[in-house]
Amino acid sequence: MSSLSKRTPTRNMLLFSGRAHPTLAQEVADLLEISVVPTTAYDFANGEIYVRFDESVRGCDAFVLQSHAAPINEAIMEQLIMIDALKRASAKRITVILPFYGYARQDKKHLGREPISARLMADLFLTAGADRLMTVDLHTAQIQGFFDGPVDHLLAMPILTRHVKKRYGKKDLAVVSPDAGRIKVAEQWANALGGAPLAFIHKTRDPRRPNESKANRVVGDVAGRVCILVDDLIDTGGTIVQAAEALMADGAEAVVIAATHAVFSGPAVDRLKNCVATEVIVTNTLPIADDKRFDKLTVLSIAPLLAQATAAVFEEGSVTSLFKS
Repeated sequence: MSSLSKRTPTRNMLLFSGRAHPTLAQEVADLLEISVVPTTAYDFANGEIYVRFDESVRGCDAFVLQSHAAPINEAIMEQLIMIDALKRASAKRITVILPFYGYARQDKKHLGREPISARLMADLFLTAGADRLMTVDLHTAQIQGFFDGPVDHLLAMPILTRHVKKRYGKKDLAVVSPDAGRIKVAEQWANALGGAPLAFIHKTRDPRRPNESKANRVVGDVAGRVCILVDDLIDTGGTIVQAAEALMADGAEAVVIAATHAVFSGPAVDRLKNCVATEVIVTNTLPIADDKRFDKLTVLSIAPLLAQATAAVFEEGSVTSLFKS
């Protein structure tokens, strides 16, 4: 018994990956110089998901990476099941890594009798056993308050702005928000790009018709400038393509689209491939299949940011310092 009392507990970081984006998990693991924990996962004939970890997780500091890619509900359910398995196997702390947070656009009620599904998501993760959430570029920052625990809201902007500076830094730039609601993010971009002027697209949207909006006019001076059109995600591409067309019609020299999450649903790839933008810059928070890649698409890796944040959480260091660029 005396020898047991003298033992010093050792902390153990383990990284787990769902099946939605294993390539990203492997990138993160390589940067952390660890291995992704071997996991058995499969679907029953009726669609139910089974998960079992192939090694002991008792007392570990668990990091569960799953991006909510299509089919999104299966990705979410698989991650919840993984969290539950870890909790029941006595993991010490469970950090959920959500490069793309599903249902984040449903963060408030536009009409009566609607859900606030982003809050429901947070409740599900808390109930499953998550101690902490780590995510990238939420649709709105206040979603952090939906989870009753620490939330690390990572920003892809430094990764994106480094690329933009390198390629377009000598041009006269303007930063453009595709709507008035994201003007604050556009301001941060403008500061990161050395005080580039701001503009935004005035648009209208019918809350009863999802994925549809109409770009009305450009507010701000964009004539003769390379416009960096920034957004958190590209879903069907309708909004961002209309905005790019409006900028070119208003005299912009060129338009570069930059977004964190490449959802790329339905007609998005055809729209982006054929639009007036000279480059579409995204990160790999979501998997992008080969048939959804095109010549003007640039994909930047989010793995270094996730790896740095994971190491900081594990070592009880500062995550906020990663936001500085």
